Amino acid sequence: MRKLTTSVVALAVVGLALTGCGRAEEKTTTSATTSAQASGGAGASGFAKDALIGVALPKKTSENWVLAENIFKTDLAKEGFKADVQFANNGVAEQQNQIQSMVTKGAKVLVVGAVDGSQLGSQLKAAKQQGVTVIAYDRLLTNTDAVDYYVAFDNFKVGVLQGTALLDGLKAKKPNGPYDVELFAGSPDDANSKVFFDGAMSVLQPKIKDGTLKVVSGQSTFQQAVTQDWKAENAQKRMDNLLAANYASAALDGVLSPNDTLARAVMTSVKQAGKPVPVVTGQDSEVESVKSILAGEQYSTINKDTRKLVAAAIEMTKALQAGQKPTVNDEKSYNNGVKIVPANLLEPVIVTKANAKEAYANDPTLSALVK
Repeated sequence: MRKLTTSVVALAVVGLALTGCGRAEEKTTTSATTSAQASGGAGASGFAKDALIGVALPKKTSENWVLAENIFKTDLAKEGFKADVQFANNGVAEQQNQIQSMVTKGAKVLVVGAVDGSQLGSQLKAAKQQGVTVIAYDRLLTNTDAVDYYVAFDNFKVGVLQGTALLDGLKAKKPNGPYDVELFAGSPDDANSKVFFDGAMSVLQPKIKDGTLKVVSGQSTFQQAVTQDWKAENAQKRMDNLLAANYASAALDGVLSPNDTLARAVMTSVKQAGKPVPVVTGQDSEVESVKSILAGEQYSTINKDTRKLVAAAIEMTKALQAGQKPTVNDEKSYNNGVKIVPANLLEPVIVTKANAKEAYANDPTLSALVK
């Protein structure tokens, strides 16, 4: 299995891990492998069942983060824990302060969905000095040894599925290329953004090289494709500019979008320009995008079940409380720049109009849309 670093991701597709945070079928763990040595001894002593658990979440950039907040509060309480769940909508400094506060209050475990996973080293080090176990949630915490576990969907595979969906959608719409496309990526301060992009480009780059795909704007690197803060308005403005500069008369065939919010922004731009909607990918199974897929507009999304990701984080917490070693299924791939972080990865699922009913059959919200 190839190694993931903070700059280059090459995680082999395993049989998904959770921006965005999202909805998917949980991967069957074939080997419950953690060790006290790999985790720095975390979970060896246990703690009181009614202990405080701190959950530090990033900005509310998608509905799945809001769903995660609600589930963490409800399900941690059901397990007897006290929960302190906070969003850092004002950015990194706010999240740093929130983590410090959680440690001061006596949190035994920190579950951290970082605004910027490279900017929390001092706060996490202080937490570790107080005996706190740190779980990176959905986004890897980087450039620090003060992280014990990582729970996420297989985000490189998410990108692979997005790239594959873009190719499939293009072929379905027009059997033979070449195809004119544009590429979008997530926020550069989110460690997952490059992972998604690299996964997609592992599929798309060979097709760009052989001429099947043409990035008309020439903006084909991650740095050129990023969308600061995952904001829809930033994606829409960039798409407006791309259309004006490159598609006055040409047709845009497809757009790689890393999530549903940006996908809808891209489609809004295209519609306002009076052009046909291209094949557009997404992620997170947001309600409006599922409706769009069923209506034949947005081509695809990724099902990353937030309920299952939160459940996996809580299972880790329960194991730690009991003085046990949490289950992980990858102890090799996630190099955060300082250490290999033991990971429990969940499995993502690509969703198009063709399989939406099956994919969302057990989702309490989305199943109603696909009946």
